[in-house]
Amino acid sequence: MALQKTKAFATMAALTLTLAACGGGGDSDVAVEDSPDFDSGTTMAELADAGKITVGVKFDQPGIGFMPPGADVPEGFDIEMAKIVAGKLGIAPEDITWKETVSDNREPFLQNGTVDIVVASYSITDDRREVVGQAGPYYVTGQQLLVREEDKEKIAGPDDLEGVKTCSVTGSTSIETVEEKFGAKPVPFDTYSACVTQLQNGSVDAVTTDGAILLGYAADAPDELEVVGDAFSEERYGIGFKKGDADMCEFLTTTMSDSFDDGAYDEAFQSTLGQADVDTPEPPALDEGCKA
Repeated sequence: MALQKTKAFATMAALTLTLAACGGGGDSDVAVEDSPDFDSGTTMAELADAGKITVGVKFDQPGIGFMPPGADVPEGFDIEMAKIVAGKLGIAPEDITWKETVSDNREPFLQNGTVDIVVASYSITDDRREVVGQAGPYYVTGQQLLVREEDKEKIAGPDDLEGVKTCSVTGSTSIETVEEKFGAKPVPFDTYSACVTQLQNGSVDAVTTDGAILLGYAADAPDELEVVGDAFSEERYGIGFKKGDADMCEFLTTTMSDSFDDGAYDEAFQSTLGQADVDTPEPPALDEGCKA
């Protein structure tokens, strides 16, 4: 399994370069329901009646959730998945408000109503499900390391992280994993791009998060940075919503399941991560029962 993931991630390195070259990274054709019918009083009915939705997404993850310089609409696989959800509510892409959401504020944004849902490489965990709802997963990836080219022999995998300054975003599962399991010295920042800058200027010696994200940064500096080692965790991306909203959980789970079957998921993937001839992965099994 690790070998398969590594091969897939290696292919995504080329993907990021292709996205940058061709200006791709999203904007698939998304079906928008005409006058969808939801039970009165549900969140879905409220959003459908309002005709708008606010979605928390990442702005700094090429291929997944990324805001190109000078643009006002982000692009990436997470963005396309959010459009599918909005479309089922009868909300067109132009009526979505995209709210930049970093790892450390995803739960507060859901709790205080800053956003309606979060689709932001949001790994499903039991701890998070104590404070917010998470439906899914719709995508599965794994944690890896990004290091400077000259350090790739010295830091070849997570077992080499003891005492090593390792950066990831504040509040992420990735930084907890390397600290608790491998003895890394955690150096948190608000964004992955900030972590990469710290790596390039020598302030930290490794950056860790999902391999697909790291390869995007390595592709931007192929002579300077390299992703090393096999994936050493399983990250299950889900859609976040306000805790206790069982109806919303059922809606999101059904929407994801439908997208797997009707081709919308494949189109979302192929318009973003698939632009470098990466095959759409087999959709993951959705969690049984709704985790509201």
